[in-house]
Amino acid sequence: MPVYQCPSCRRQPVALQRRPRRRLTCQRCGGPMAEQVPRGRGYQLAFFAAFTALLLAALPDAFHKAFTLAANLSLPVLLERFSPEPPPEERPLALLDQNILAILSQADRDWLPQAEELVDGGVRFSYKRRPGDPEMSVAELRALMASPPTYESEQQAIRRLLTSLQAAGVRLSIEAPRKQGAAAEWDHIRGTLRIDPSVLRKGTVDFARVLNHESVHVAQSCAAGHLRAQPQKLGLDRRMAPELAAHLQEPLYQDSNSEERVLEEEAYASQNRLGSGEDLLKEFCRLKTERTVAAG
Repeated sequence: MPVYQCPSCRRQPVALQRRPRRRLTCQRCGGPMAEQVPRGRGYQLAFFAAFTALLLAALPDAFHKAFTLAANLSLPVLLERFSPEPPPEERPLALLDQNILAILSQADRDWLPQAEELVDGGVRFSYKRRPGDPEMSVAELRALMASPPTYESEQQAIRRLLTSLQAAGVRLSIEAPRKQGAAAEWDHIRGTLRIDPSVLRKGTVDFARVLNHESVHVAQSCAAGHLRAQPQKLGLDRRMAPELAAHLQEPLYQDSNSEERVLEEEAYASQNRLGSGEDLLKEFCRLKTERTVAAG
């Protein structure tokens, strides 16, 4: 409720007189009344005004810091930062303890040529050939049978890739992918790489290429900011051999948008260049040596 004071009497009257036009007058002297400003109110108003000005000046910087914090601490980052290490059986290097290289070597024998003696004394050779591989002469087939390849370079590439994937914090599971028709998939939300068991039955070369392909996708996530981020293109050369480009015409990719197609083109163009996936993981992912040591 307003408090009034008479400028002439310098006191608050016991009663006020209300004149026409709602004018308030002093009952003692009849003069007009003035509303009294409470002591200290002016300082309060000044303080409030100064505080408001400082707050408004600080808002842009505060919002900037808040948005920066939100960008750096998005849900996937928090999941990556605070999620526990993969269980021992889902760490990439666990495959070596499960004799993955021996299993692949066993599958490699199915790629060796077979010789069948004919009734007329001749020999007929049969062998499996990967897309893009040249046809082999009889001499080359005999040499391959006499000295089967060890695929040592491919095995070394697999070991290095598994080491880098584990250092990046990737989970690796030999199981059917969620995507229908996929040989393998990188599930960035869960930080899990799934490889279909059928890939193991194709031998060392195919497994190394599939693992290299998926490592490119892992690096694409890392390039987006963190392991569990939506993959983004790396700007790699997407030129590839026709037999690799043919994969992109499969039903698996028929619903892919242009961005997803670029991601796959980068992976397919790199998959046969063993070592490229490892280099990309080292370039874009935060590799932690202790993860490798702890699992070894």
